[in-house]
Amino acid sequence: MNNYPLSITQFKQLVELKAYRPATKAAYIRYVWKLSEHFECDPAILSENQLREYFLWLRQEQQASPSLMKLTKWALRCYFVQCVKVKGWTVFEELRVPQPKSLPTVLARADVQKVLAAVREPRLATCLRLMYHCGLRVGEAVTLEVRDILGRQNPPRLHIRDAKGGKDRFVPLAPAMLEELRQWWRTHRNPKLVFPALARAAERVACASPMSQTTQPMSVATVQEVFRLARIASGIDPKATTHTLRHSYATHLLEEGVSLRQISSYLGHESLDTTAIYTHLTAVSEARTQVALTALYQPRKP
Repeated sequence: MNNYPLSITQFKQLVELKAYRPATKAAYIRYVWKLSEHFECDPAILSENQLREYFLWLRQEQQASPSLMKLTKWALRCYFVQCVKVKGWTVFEELRVPQPKSLPTVLARADVQKVLAAVREPRLATCLRLMYHCGLRVGEAVTLEVRDILGRQNPPRLHIRDAKGGKDRFVPLAPAMLEELRQWWRTHRNPKLVFPALARAAERVACASPMSQTTQPMSVATVQEVFRLARIASGIDPKATTHTLRHSYATHLLEEGVSLRQISSYLGHESLDTTAIYTHLTAVSEARTQVALTALYQPRKP
């Protein structure tokens, strides 16, 4: 991907000017490059009908997933409209990408405890417990900094910085979880990171703690792999992933009576509609509905 056509080089500069996250920038360039490879030409010279053919090829022959279709659509829309500056094209409005309707996997509280108990290494056990306790994405957990733990506030909370969509948010923290984080930090005392990566073998000789001076956080892949192994060992739902802890957090808070609006704020959702999916996943809500219906239903007296 070094010898870009001129228009893709210009598009790369355009994307760099935007406030997209690094992964999004890379994906936008990649999907425009794939279009160029498909037609073996500079994509700037393609017609609208050729782009329609490409979208049909992705959907019908490549069986592209909805998420891939959606990202390709937005990448090519940005390229053709903002970089090439086409006028009057309707293909981007014509392409409809259905959203998946499946409900997320949620673990029972006992299963959450079972899978977390199967993780023996302290740094990984604490990280996964924090993800469940605060509904964090794995990337948010591993990059947490010492300054983000607001333990002296009442109540204590976490400051999640630059999360998905570039947004900050605050998440409440129970005193017991706060104390576990403090105890974990005392084992490495890294001045910046809560979950630093292990130092390289050559660096471990020079420092007392293999994590005290490292500048990189623990990797996302490491946490995901350890969770996968713990899931197998504990025998819980095979569909569960690290993100399942976030879904379980939201569902269990709802069962405890925490309002949907508060949960939405803790998760960093833009819309209550996104959070409302958890109302379909809680058995407690169903039970309360049955109690309410029984109270509402008054049999007619003869």
